Amino acid sequence: MNRMIAICGLNCAECEGYLATQANDEEAKERVAAQWRQMFNAPGLTVASVTCDGCTTAGRKGGHCGECEIRACGMAHGVANCAYCPDFDTCAKLAGFFKFVPQAQTTLLEIRRGL
Repeated sequence: MNRMIAICGLNCAECEGYLATQANDEEAKERVAAQWRQMFNAPGLTVASVTCDGCTTAGRKGGHCGECEIRACGMAHGVANCAYCPDFDTCAKLAGFFKFVPQAQTTLLEIRRGL
């Protein structure tokens, strides 16, 4: 399977919003938006919010990218993702995020081992 690792360690290639965007499938994006509205208790979430080409690309960004502290920090540090950051082991932003998405931590640790 292809991997496109976001700054935080999520695999964009597994994200339903990313996949629907890449397939240019408006119906799928509608379904994803409806699912995420319920899942994340976000009644204002729109199709534009799930339209994403990945946070590390110059393309379209999902609704959360503009407010994502981890993405902003990674961009400021100029790293491909947080695995390359010298502050990785002490980052409070990541520690909080990893409580909700432990797979992202696993992915970044795998990348760090390969550095």
